[in-house]
Amino acid sequence: MSGAKASEKAPSANWILQHPTYQQMKELNVGESEQIHAAFLVYMDLTEVRRWKEVSCVKSLDLQVVLLEAKEKDGAPVHTVLPLPVHQSLCHQSIRQVLDRGFPMLLCAVASDSTLVYQRMTDGLVTPDPPVGPFEDAGRRQHRKRRQHR
Repeated sequence: MSGAKASEKAPSANWILQHPTYQQMKELNVGESEQIHAAFLVYMDLTEVRRWKEVSCVKSLDLQVVLLEAKEKDGAPVHTVLPLPVHQSLCHQSIRQVLDRGFPMLLCAVASDSTLVYQRMTDGLVTPDPPVGPFEDAGRRQHRKRRQHR
């Protein structure tokens, strides 16, 4: 009997295809099913794992892709997320079109094994923040001291 209960609760293999948000993304008619799948995986990561707020999907008419708009937390600015399968190429003009929407942009590379890598994109070059914390290169100093004592 426990086997029957387990099979009743097991999600179907194509649960993604039945998800309302996936259906909404398909209705945007971007044509590229792999990009829709990538967008859905990013959507699930943002909503279920990272707990971003107000996550919605929009169609980019120029790029013919699904973009996500979301807030990292309540009161935070809206970000545009461009989900992209890793094998799909991207040109500077495409990035420019997303940046021109006026929101901070994240590019999310989606691997075939569903690994997601986010990269913050900016309008121009940005100086990185200095490292935070008490960093010491103790390993090299100790190694140097050992060499000197020999």
